[in-house]
Amino acid sequence: MKKIISKNISVLAVFTLLLFTLGSCGSTDKAVSSGSAESGTELSEQPPAVDAAVQPEKAVSSAEAAQPTTTAKAVTLDDISSLNNEKKGYGQGKEVDSANRPTGATMLQSKYGKYDAIFIAPAEKNICLTFDEGYENGYTAKILDVLKQKECSAVFFVTMDYVKRNPELIKRMIDEGHVVGNHTVHHPSMPTITIEKAKNEIQELHDYVEKEFGYKMTLFRPPMGEYSERTLAITQKLGYKTIFWSFAYEDWKTDNQPDKATALKKIKSCTHDGAIYLLHAVSSTNTAILGDAIDYWRSEGYKVSGELG
Repeated sequence: MKKIISKNISVLAVFTLLLFTLGSCGSTDKAVSSGSAESGTELSEQPPAVDAAVQPEKAVSSAEAAQPTTTAKAVTLDDISSLNNEKKGYGQGKEVDSANRPTGATMLQSKYGKYDAIFIAPAEKNICLTFDEGYENGYTAKILDVLKQKECSAVFFVTMDYVKRNPELIKRMIDEGHVVGNHTVHHPSMPTITIEKAKNEIQELHDYVEKEFGYKMTLFRPPMGEYSERTLAITQKLGYKTIFWSFAYEDWKTDNQPDKATALKKIKSCTHDGAIYLLHAVSSTNTAILGDAIDYWRSEGYKVSGELG
């Protein structure tokens, strides 16, 4: 973890750095309409508007969005308070390009890639499989069984409560070669809390997992898909990449699970290069169709894993 730049840095240097940062981050950009890839409205506690129409700010090709974007100078915690903290809600939307890649994801990848935010991976024959773990509903062990049988890794984003209640599952994830990602301590909307609290939401879980399991997390998924320019910068300064998704569907309602055949058809039809699939591990449907989905992707020539490329 890099040390924070001393507060005694000259006024001129701070002013110059702030001008550069704000000029390159689009802090004055307006939020697009509700239900789009980037929205300033209040959202539900699940991935919001995942099937809503997207109105991109400008057309961005898949090739352009796939290029890694870096910042010339990292934003310091001292500078972060000046960044735009307008809450955005994310959903990849229905609109896709000629390669079936969601245009909402490619547009935001181009806009926020400089903060190590990943909405969609480079346009290669790769699918990154991710699961959100807010609470245990009895299916994670079965999901791990399927992944082991298929020799397939995945990313599991976990909260502090989940980690403390299910240490044996966390250990199994690590031992079987999966990636454990940070989903905060208390699952808050990150833009609604202070910089210090936002930092602690990530750092406290990071430290706990490292102490208890000897494992260092490097990937972060913001609760409810809610973020701001400022929170993306905070996450980056803590040494994390913020991972969103380019596919998600309504799979989290445990008392109203999607039909298995319909869900598998939807998952197949949305396949695209560089896809990041968000699936909820509380879903009985996801558990039942996971093996078939992996088999389908591989039959189409895709590498399926917990890797982003």
